[in-house]
Amino acid sequence: MTEYQRRVVALAICLSCLAGYVDAIGFITLGGFFVSFMTGNSTRLGIELATGHAEGIATAAGVILLFVIGVVLGALVGHLAPASSRAAVLAWVTLCLAAAALAYTMGSPNLAIAGLVLAMGAENAIFQRNGETTIGLTYMTGTLVKVGQRIAGSLVGAKTGPWNRHLTLWLGLVLGAVAGALAHQAVGLHAIWGAALLAALLTIVTVFLPVAE
Repeated sequence: MTEYQRRVVALAICLSCLAGYVDAIGFITLGGFFVSFMTGNSTRLGIELATGHAEGIATAAGVILLFVIGVVLGALVGHLAPASSRAAVLAWVTLCLAAAALAYTMGSPNLAIAGLVLAMGAENAIFQRNGETTIGLTYMTGTLVKVGQRIAGSLVGAKTGPWNRHLTLWLGLVLGAVAGALAHQAVGLHAIWGAALLAALLTIVTVFLPVAE
């Protein structure tokens, strides 16, 4: 992330916070399944397959499939709006979150969770270059690996670049998860409205303060 403008880094941290917030809500609601962290869900799928738990298998497989569909849709939205792909994908994420909040308000919690998964899949298309994700927003394993590698590099005198931006991205997700858990504790799935509002604000900021990679 060292090659990005500070404004891009700030946006990435905010989006990581959004992912943590949404993932915490989904994790609590689904009883241990994630809406953005598919490595965890893949492990859960393996466990559920080993134990023959049909409901768990269906949940894990369904969430993974929806996430991939969300990634595809997000990438297509960005492709259709090349001049403003970041804002367009953010607007799509906002729409998915708002639809999820509305679905729950109307008494459809399963549709609400589906909207959250689609939104998190699409969020990964916000930072793309040549069809590849350049900043991971909903998963932090690679980010923490970079923190460790750069700390090791600095200890041996190698020029590896600063590690604090990667650590801040991770902290953003953790703080977002704290906020999401507290919001869910207070108002249940109505907390999705908070995610939709944050996504809308970030979309507006991106439209009026566009940033280039």
